[in-house]
Amino acid sequence: MRDVTETAPVELLVCTTCRRGLPIEDDAQRPGTLLHKALEQAGLPDGVDLKPVECLSNCDQGCSIVLRGGPSRWTFVYENLDETDHVETIVEGVTKYLAAEDGLVKWRERPEHFRKNCAARIPPIGALK
Repeated sequence: MRDVTETAPVELLVCTTCRRGLPIEDDAQRPGTLLHKALEQAGLPDGVDLKPVECLSNCDQGCSIVLRGGPSRWTFVYENLDETDHVETIVEGVTKYLAAEDGLVKWRERPEHFRKNCAARIPPIGALK
């Protein structure tokens, strides 16, 4: 593995407005908010910056997160996440993403949920010519 301290930090964006299809009006109890809180306590690796965001416009697909990191990494949007069942999966996926210089973790090395629930894969800015 390479030294991850020499690259741009990885951002883990969590949609905190997600209701995961449930009729929840209390903002503090929304599944997206609870997922963000769980990830705050999960022991994310150094170099990962957890950020709450409002609405990733993927409302019909459960809780959603974004992994991105600087101008040379691919960005990924993952969906159908649960605030209790997928915290360890997210930590595993973020750790592998952080270790991949370009953000492209080999498909078979990604957590199974990430393999089956990738909503978008976005190339780095300036990567296409």
